[in-house]
Amino acid sequence: MPCRHLFRVCSLGMFFLLAACAAQDTQVVDSTFSTQAEGPAYAYGQGPVVLIDESHHNFHTAEGRYKPFAELLRSDGYVVQSLSAGFTPQALSQGRILVIANALSEKNVNDWSLPNYPAFTPDEISAVRKWVAGGGALLLIADHMPMPAAAKALAAAFGVEFENGYAIRTGFESPRPPIVFSRENGTLRNHGISNGRRVTEKINAVATFTGHAFKAEGAFAPLLVFGPATEQLYPEEPAVFTERTPRVDIEGWYQGIALSFGGGRVAVFGEAAMFSAQTLGEERRPMGMNAPIAQENAQFALNTLHWLSGILD
Repeated sequence: MPCRHLFRVCSLGMFFLLAACAAQDTQVVDSTFSTQAEGPAYAYGQGPVVLIDESHHNFHTAEGRYKPFAELLRSDGYVVQSLSAGFTPQALSQGRILVIANALSEKNVNDWSLPNYPAFTPDEISAVRKWVAGGGALLLIADHMPMPAAAKALAAAFGVEFENGYAIRTGFESPRPPIVFSRENGTLRNHGISNGRRVTEKINAVATFTGHAFKAEGAFAPLLVFGPATEQLYPEEPAVFTERTPRVDIEGWYQGIALSFGGGRVAVFGEAAMFSAQTLGEERRPMGMNAPIAQENAQFALNTLHWLSGILD
């Protein structure tokens, strides 16, 4: 969950929210978080090459807010590299797995208000689609507005319908608590990613931090499915919610799915902080894999990469 605005309450009781922090520059990497994988999948530096996109004004990059994620993968044996070039067949051929986290159009880098524009060209989308069909693996992550609009056309190429809003729990005043998807309440579904390779990798609960809810069609496997008392809000300005802000019930919508596409695989998530380890504000409040409520998120991230790599089903 990127943070860019203050949370305020006006005298009429209307909420102006960005859950959890006062400014983007207070959302920083938690350098104290342990990124050591237990029982690495590969010898150090001998695993598949993972390309983390940084060519589309990404809010999360390998040496930025996704550094803990990158280091976690490296400890599991993956070779993690930043991809600073656009998506061409030549650029994509350098890796086995492509991670895109919170891409943005250049037009929205400094202004997240509507209209929100696509981050990828039609040629780039075609290149990624063909690369996945030929055996590549894509981890596509788009947080709340404006990120879903930036990646909407790319998601659609794989049968996924991104929605340019904010997914929240109802019944709470801001800042609202994370959403927990669990086996117990049926919102974390049975899949290779949630089961892992062995009993110690089995996931019982995953926490997410706002993000958005999306739909999908065709053959796919649900991973994170919204339960009751959840809704999506569609503001015109980022994190500005009023009693007139359009909203819909999102029970049954998704915040995580997996699918096969030709000879390749795709995992899609509607929230980015779940794979980060960050702190917020002067209080250094944890958000991501380092949050007490998200103790299994790191293993869930590794399981996702293991499934994309083809070492679990």
